[in-house]
Amino acid sequence: MWLPHRTKAADLESQGDLGAALNEWKVALTIDPKDNLSVQGKERVEKNINQAVADDLNRGREALKRGVQSEARRYFLLALALDPGNKAAFDALQNDIKEIRVLNHTVRRGETLASIAELYYRDRSRLEVIWETNQLPPNPKLEPGMVLKIPEIPGVPFSGPAAPAPAQPRAKTESPTTPAKPESPEEVEPEVNPTLSEAREALDRKEFAVALAGVDRYLSQNPRSTEGVELKRTVLYQQGKTALDQKKYAESYNALNQLAKLSPNYQDSSALLGRARNFLVQDHYSQGIRLYREEKLEGAIAEWRIVLQYDPNHAAAKKNIEQAERLLQGLQERQQKK
Repeated sequence: MWLPHRTKAADLESQGDLGAALNEWKVALTIDPKDNLSVQGKERVEKNINQAVADDLNRGREALKRGVQSEARRYFLLALALDPGNKAAFDALQNDIKEIRVLNHTVRRGETLASIAELYYRDRSRLEVIWETNQLPPNPKLEPGMVLKIPEIPGVPFSGPAAPAPAQPRAKTESPTTPAKPESPEEVEPEVNPTLSEAREALDRKEFAVALAGVDRYLSQNPRSTEGVELKRTVLYQQGKTALDQKKYAESYNALNQLAKLSPNYQDSSALLGRARNFLVQDHYSQGIRLYREEKLEGAIAEWRIVLQYDPNHAAAKKNIEQAERLLQGLQERQQKK
């Protein structure tokens, strides 16, 4: 029956999960292509997705103009999460976003965003870049020990602790009585890949589509990266497990099925995939039975065919489809004779 899918689509739409809502409207229309509410719901969600994608693209381009590459990347990834085939977002990520150097700075007592901008960029007005990159609140209070990301600004070389040290002439070899004490390292962490870093942050926020879009973009340029592949495994596993707990069985199955192709024996993903598949089979089979009893034969057949997509050997679904198709054919023949 299309009603559960229609109800679920409306709930997802109200929660802002437009991609999942669109999928539910499509399932409802598969069952009953003439249902006006489902047609309207699908068109409305598609319109909202297009608007959201356009807004994200505009925000990304505005961030590029300000030189805040990390913010631009985030918006372009959000656009791809809603519309994976969006060429404008993909081209922007591919051509306009540069892999920039990012440093970690541990805040010392008395430091402000302006003083940190002066330290790294020799320009206190660049504090906005640090503020936006770290998604800080207005007028943030910096606490000692806080770690901030310091992105390189294209065309503005790092200064201070991030500046490359000049080459030193080699000293004459002597036999010192005491070994020289090594200089203490600056409080600057090794640079991290911004795309993977943002994907991890999206994963922490459970924004799985955004995290996957980021990882896939990174892997398209670094296909042999073990770090990227491992992060993708983690994202898919967490998405599949979370969706299963939330009874979003189709989302769970899709994520775990991707993980099975990437790494079949990853943790307990095989068992989770089996559970998601069983729930989907039971759900669609039961809906097919209800539709059949209501004499909605085409809808019942559609549900049982979905069952066979998940379990091609489901004998009851095959038998029911054959029986429903015979009945449907008989009804159509009788109508033609009238």
